[in-house]
Amino acid sequence: MAAVKGCQFSASLSGSCYVMRPRLHRFSVKVPFFDGPLRSRLVSLCCHNPNPDSFIVDQTVPLSKNPTHLPDDCPQASASSPSSAIDFLTLCHRLKTTKRKGWINHGIKGPESIADHMYRMALMALIAGDLPGVNRERCIKIAIVHDIAEAIVGDITPSDGVPKAEKSRLEQAALNEMCEILGGGIRAEELKELWEEYENNSSLEANLVKDFDKVEMILQALEYETEHGKVLDEFYLSTAGKIQTEIGKSWAAEIHARRSSRLKNKLN
Repeated sequence: MAAVKGCQFSASLSGSCYVMRPRLHRFSVKVPFFDGPLRSRLVSLCCHNPNPDSFIVDQTVPLSKNPTHLPDDCPQASASSPSSAIDFLTLCHRLKTTKRKGWINHGIKGPESIADHMYRMALMALIAGDLPGVNRERCIKIAIVHDIAEAIVGDITPSDGVPKAEKSRLEQAALNEMCEILGGGIRAEELKELWEEYENNSSLEANLVKDFDKVEMILQALEYETEHGKVLDEFYLSTAGKIQTEIGKSWAAEIHARRSSRLKNKLN
């Protein structure tokens, strides 16, 4: 039982976070309850008079089933410890220094890193036009996370001969290790959820980001062809017919048109 400016209320806290509101509210408070050192509960209430009937349960969120949808100020949603965060970010430094193997195999000097690739994909998600039912913020998050396991396993390409299922298994194990380094908790679970969403192509957002992955690659191919005088046909061929969204198709078409114009001018 807790009292708030003359209001008394009680709530069952059996593994849930209750959000309550009055019919006519004037102020709100959030009251944390603890039934153990690692098990916290948060009740958010609004009140305008001491009548307990004025409260209505608005939403119930089981903490154990929906950890990534807790309010950010809920104790259960607190960030990783500074030590875990720095350990995780130090590991992610490898994404900045590991070069994309496809370009190395084609003799590109000073090729882009994994982080370079993910960063421009995130920019693509940021500037893309709005699409019905697509959450742009989630697209940005997926772009930042989709290759994060390569901090441990490196950039595995088709030329390495690793079966797709084995590549996925290796990356899943690496992701789990990274989330342990992060210290677990809600942010680690969000990383896993975003990565798996992309891996399984299980949402409109993942569908779009997969297109950005292909479009970013052929744009980089065009830039390397221009800078180094290379012909990198296989990168364009590997994406042919595989781009699914209208944004992806329109951007890819623009890249192909610029390449065709460049090759024509070179011949002339």
